Amino acid sequence: MSTNPAQDKVLTRIGGLLRQAESTDNEHEAEAFLTAAQRLATRSSIDLAVARAHVAVRERRTTPVQKIVPIGEPGKRGLRTYVQLFVAIASANDVQCDVARSSTQVFAHGFESDIATCEALYASLLVQMVRASDHYIKSGVYKSATVEKVVAEKRWGRTVQRRVQAPVAAVTARLNFQMAFAARIGTRLDEARAEVTREAAAEPAAATGTALVLRDKELELLDFYRSTSQARGRWRGPQESAGYSRGARQAGDRAGRAARLGTAPELGAARAQLGPAG
Repeated sequence: MSTNPAQDKVLTRIGGLLRQAESTDNEHEAEAFLTAAQRLATRSSIDLAVARAHVAVRERRTTPVQKIVPIGEPGKRGLRTYVQLFVAIASANDVQCDVARSSTQVFAHGFESDIATCEALYASLLVQMVRASDHYIKSGVYKSATVEKVVAEKRWGRTVQRRVQAPVAAVTARLNFQMAFAARIGTRLDEARAEVTREAAAEPAAATGTALVLRDKELELLDFYRSTSQARGRWRGPQESAGYSRGARQAGDRAGRAARLGTAPELGAARAQLGPAG
């Protein structure tokens, strides 16, 4: 948790916007509050970077840190889509991630305030993603779709493969839904970040300095990541071997577009009680 009062104040403001998004049933209002929350998070990161560049020598300089973010218990289904959601949020907030082979935890590398922002957004969005996918599965809509699979058959002493259309299993539909949800959230946050960055760079007083400060921050984080990361290889995202469901992807994308955020206290408890993704 951040011990910097200024950082805590920014996170409190972000939390207020997320609670406003949670409390409205209007999709357009929810979208506006989401965008505002990401704009504030992005802008605060820029401001913090400028502050770091001008900090007095006698003060302790803010540096990147590594933090382990728990995702779920070993063996739990769907952890890869949870990781996908966190990584998408981190990408929009200047945080580099390594993923445990079991997908049970993420090693987040970044400045403390950026990591805290990611955790706040993730805690809210994870609940929304799981609830939305539960609703989709319980609706039974996925049962009318099919998925293409490759099956092996014995013919005249030889094994041949052929493609067949099979009913979509609930676990396949859920994973496809959540993958699309996480991807859409990543797109929305990236768009909000890009807009705020362009606006900050266009300000007369910051036109020359902001770009340099952001570049310095990027290089500092990259150097820190290279010196601390013990990752072997690169995380490739959720496995799609279960099959592709177009209907579930479209439903997940729609839910990602309309996702409402919230940081109310009850969300922490809900997150701990999330059931299997399959």
